[in-house]
Amino acid sequence: MHPCRQRSKASVLSDMVKLTKAKTFQAYLDSCHRRYSCVHCRAHLANHDDLISKSFQGSQGRAYLFNSVVNVGCGPAEERLLLTGLHAVADIYCENCHTTLGWKYEQAFELSQKYKEGKYIIELSHMIKDNGWD
Repeated sequence: MHPCRQRSKASVLSDMVKLTKAKTFQAYLDSCHRRYSCVHCRAHLANHDDLISKSFQGSQGRAYLFNSVVNVGCGPAEERLLLTGLHAVADIYCENCHTTLGWKYEQAFELSQKYKEGKYIIELSHMIKDNGWD
């Protein structure tokens, strides 16, 4: 059996993000999981398990919606009229190379879009599949 599967789910979740100062970026996602990384500097961005949808449109092309991300900084929120209506969003950027990756949904003004609040859009052009994709 794979070593990651022998541990309890709570133990695996608590160890998914490991902080270290010896590496280039701050958070490392567990090596037992498929993950997405910044295409520009290879900083870990998100676990595949946190992917909500592949059917999103970023400002420059296709994008994925994630429940949570790491190694990402957040700019100030601003109101933008997007394809699905008015939202308050904040641009997100890679904390390692400072590339703008997408945005975080801070507030949705239409009831049908409330599920996006607190979620993150990362454009496909800024991330790669990393670790465990066969």
